[in-house]
Amino acid sequence: MTPLPRFVQIEPVGQCNLACRMCPVVMRGDGGPGKRPAFMAYEVFCRLLDQFPDVSELHLQGLGEPMLHPRFFDMVAYAAGRGIEVSTNTNLTAFSDRRADQCVQSGLRRMHVSLDAAEPEAYEYIRVGSRFSRVLRNLQRLREAKLRLQSSNPEVRLVAVAMRRNLEQIPALVQLAHDNGIRHVSVQHLCHDFSEGSLPECYAPMREFIDSEMLSAQDVGEAFAQARRLAQALEVDLRLPRLQGEGRKPGCDWPWRGSYIAYSGEAMPCCMVATPDRINFGNMATQGVAEIWSSERYEAFRTALASESPPDICRGCSLYRGTF
Repeated sequence: MTPLPRFVQIEPVGQCNLACRMCPVVMRGDGGPGKRPAFMAYEVFCRLLDQFPDVSELHLQGLGEPMLHPRFFDMVAYAAGRGIEVSTNTNLTAFSDRRADQCVQSGLRRMHVSLDAAEPEAYEYIRVGSRFSRVLRNLQRLREAKLRLQSSNPEVRLVAVAMRRNLEQIPALVQLAHDNGIRHVSVQHLCHDFSEGSLPECYAPMREFIDSEMLSAQDVGEAFAQARRLAQALEVDLRLPRLQGEGRKPGCDWPWRGSYIAYSGEAMPCCMVATPDRINFGNMATQGVAEIWSSERYEAFRTALASESPPDICRGCSLYRGTF
């Protein structure tokens, strides 16, 4: 039996206030116009978390924008009160002075801010529905709240998804981070090529977009080199992705070391799958964590993943390929 993990990722919200071009949230359509909000109930969240007795790290985010949840900071505080290190990802658009204070006071340890370009045109093309100036203003709000409340937390990191559209922006993002007091920039590859044969038809536009934007090792050249030089000069910790041909031997340990739970309670192999209609092992909210975690379906998936014939959905994953 696989022991329950110490790392858990829970998706509090399955909808977003933006329509990012590389994200399947719009195609999935949960919480859209005329539908009920795609939120995990606070009581369900607490009940799920309580079933992981040894959890030490919680990532409170999934496919949607977590700060849309009216009790997001209650979730953070509940976990932090148990001594759990809590992190999140956000587009930092659903923000205010009050929420900046809550980021500090709730016990949130780390915040990854998604910012894919250092100038408005490229950013607003990728993050449809956002405004570059709004994100910069909200970064300043959070920085001021930390100073006012005399706290180093949450640690803020910038996260960017590298693609053809924003490749030349990567060095400028390093400079932007430095100018805003941010010491860490993580650049990642597009997470999945959506190539599995069982892919629901609604995600076909994702495959087309990724095919047109995915970078190769031949593409990055001077942009990555310049970003590395600038990061070293500015003492910014820069993480750049491997690309095809540079990766390690394929493999992944996610389904052993971490649990990923959608807002609706379904358990998925990892965050790279993103949406339970592609694959899930059952509903932890209704069936219980231990029953699903140790189920025959979950264990069969782990066995296949460790073999020379991994599940189809893993073959197109950049984390599995070692290029994330």
